[in-house]
Amino acid sequence: MSTRKVIFLVGGFLLLAALIAACGPSVGPTGPQGPAGPAGPAGPQGPAGQAPSAAELTCTQCHNDTTLITGKETAWGESLHGTGEAYLRGTSASCAGCHSGGGFSAMIAAGLTPDKVEAGDPNPTRQDCRACHQIHTSFTDADWALETTAPVTLFASGQTFDGGMGNLCTNCHQPRTAFPAATDGLIDVASTHWGPHHGPQSAMLLGIGGAGTVAGSPSMHATTVENTCVTCHMGDGANHTFAPNVATCTACHADAKNFDINGVQTEVTGMLTQLEAALKTAGLLNEAGGIVVGKYPEAQAAALWNYIYIKNEDKSLGVHNADYTKALLEASLAAFGQ
Repeated sequence: MSTRKVIFLVGGFLLLAALIAACGPSVGPTGPQGPAGPAGPAGPQGPAGQAPSAAELTCTQCHNDTTLITGKETAWGESLHGTGEAYLRGTSASCAGCHSGGGFSAMIAAGLTPDKVEAGDPNPTRQDCRACHQIHTSFTDADWALETTAPVTLFASGQTFDGGMGNLCTNCHQPRTAFPAATDGLIDVASTHWGPHHGPQSAMLLGIGGAGTVAGSPSMHATTVENTCVTCHMGDGANHTFAPNVATCTACHADAKNFDINGVQTEVTGMLTQLEAALKTAGLLNEAGGIVVGKYPEAQAAALWNYIYIKNEDKSLGVHNADYTKALLEASLAAFGQ
């Protein structure tokens, strides 16, 4: 066969193939994916991974073989927060915010003040680690952060306390009531629990909360001590008995040997003894030192309020605010001509 015939035949076959392909069916769009098939059998188990090192476990920042936690727990167990029975009052709505640790945390989380808590704590706790600290939120040592350090508006007076970390304490350590207004010159002392209620130390630091016309001002402990309550009662933060230490005072009072600096506590104690005798003689206190319910002239009732405020509630004997404490006592003694 000649070369020309071969070329002619190959060309014909190629033309025929092209015509057949052109006449075939066209390819349409891709359809939806079908359902997944059944899972295949599990593969062989891989090699065991390497256990994390202690440095990689953030929990060990707090939970370790030091006394970081146990030391604080031991000290706290000796404090009034750790031993007192006042937490049992936490089942009451009016007490839960401050007397129950769980109630306190709930109150802070809700942005309430103690007088606005509407429900008691069915399982009250003492004011323990969880009351003050943000426990197990990050699982690192950042959990030592305080629940709050926001300034506190004192609900009995409307004034603001801003003492750094001491603001946490102030949420509860503030007066619950203010001295009442007189009616026809008389004050009704209607209860043996009459007075500013417990823990008015923040008000004393600010120079407020007393009865009568005495004008006070914030003490140096409120204006110059960083973190106020925490600095004086906890030192470097490790002292969880919350009992103040004279060693802390020497940072400002270099010669201090006790808390009776410049004889302030001795002077205040003497004035309280004198005022107590006057209140008993006038019948506002009984011989055991208890309040006698009744209606009294405003000046005498103010003296009773100030006695309760200073001796029974603040209890610092002038340390928190020496000038204001002594001014209240002088005015109270004057109500009895002393």
